[in-house]
Parts: sequence; structure tokens; C-alpha cells
Amino acid sequence: MAQTLPPHKYTIFTILLFSILLHGESHKFSRNLSPKSLGLKKQKLSHLHFYFQDIVGGDHPTALQVAQSPITNTSHTGFGYMVMIDDPLTVGPERTSKIVGRAQGIYASADLNQVGLLMAMNYVFIEGKYNGSTLSILGRNSVFSPVRELPIVGGSGLFRFARGYALAKTHSLNISNGDATVEYNVYVQHY
Repeated sequence: MAQTLPPHKYTIFTILLFSILLHGESHKFSRNLSPKSLGLKKQKLSHLHFYFQDIVGGDHPTALQVAQSPITNTSHTGFGYMVMIDDPLTVGPERTSKIVGRAQGIYASADLNQVGLLMAMNYVFIEGKYNGSTLSILGRNSVFSPVRELPIVGGSGLFRFARGYALAKTHSLNISNGDATVEYNVYVQHY
């Protein structure tokens, strides 16, 4: 003898099936897109050259300590020392040189054994064709190496979908107050 489902079980089954059919197609997590559908054209490779003015001392510092670890003062690397920055980016090495942007973000001592900074910052450009565009940097800066390479992990504006690297070279360092001028050569692929 055949058994049949009670009427309320048909209702539950119908609602469940209807719900799967409705939501199965309407919410997708991802899909493939053509770069042209976003207005993206052929990629370009740009070289930017500027100086990063890290001003720690004086009346108008642009780099300020915001945190430290319990061992920062006893660590030979300053481990845990964290600085928030809004440093000018200039055309030349002089502080009075034309400002083309700002480096905004954080750097922190992240190595217990040798001086090495974690740098998380945006280069925010305010001049020329890149005005309003940004590049995002996230990487390690071994400050006592002659040249350091930092990855570019993204950008906005004309640097949307950016990737590349920045080469940093210390131009000058004032040992008495910690002020530094760092030369940057940035190579970035973007649309």
C-alpha cells in the first residue's frame, strides 16, 4: 500500500523548492567581466620620482608617535614603535620644493632582530594629471639598506588597478631629531 505525505509536508517542500529556485540565480558572489566593460583600456607603465619628507622634530611635525609596546624602550630595534604620518611628497629634496602629494598612513617597527618597518600608506597626489589619484603601499622597509623595495598593492583615480613597486633611498637623515628625506622612484602599471 502506497503512503502519501501529509499535506503540511507538501507545503514545506514547495516553499523550500521555490526558495531555492528564487535565490539560486539572483545572488551571485562573483562573475567574470571584460576590462572594456569598466572602461579600462591598455595598461600603462609610469615612472614617478619624488622625495618623501618625514618631519619628526620642530614645531610642525608630519610624523607623530601614536603607540609603543611594553618593550619598545628596551628593544634595540624599537620594536612596537608606531608612527602616524602625513608627510609631504616634493619634487626636489629640499623641504621648500614644490609639494606634489602627501604620504598618509602608518609605519611601525615590526622586527625584533634588525631595524625593519612595516609601512602601510597611501601616496595622495595633489598636482598635475594625477591630482586626486592615490597609490597604496604595503610592505617592509629595511631602513638601513641602501635601497629598499616596497610593493604597490593598489590605487585609485588614474591609478585604479595599480600594481608595481617603489624604490626608496635615504637622501638625508638628521640624527639629532630624526627628520629624514627619502628619494622615491615608483614604477607602476595602471590603466
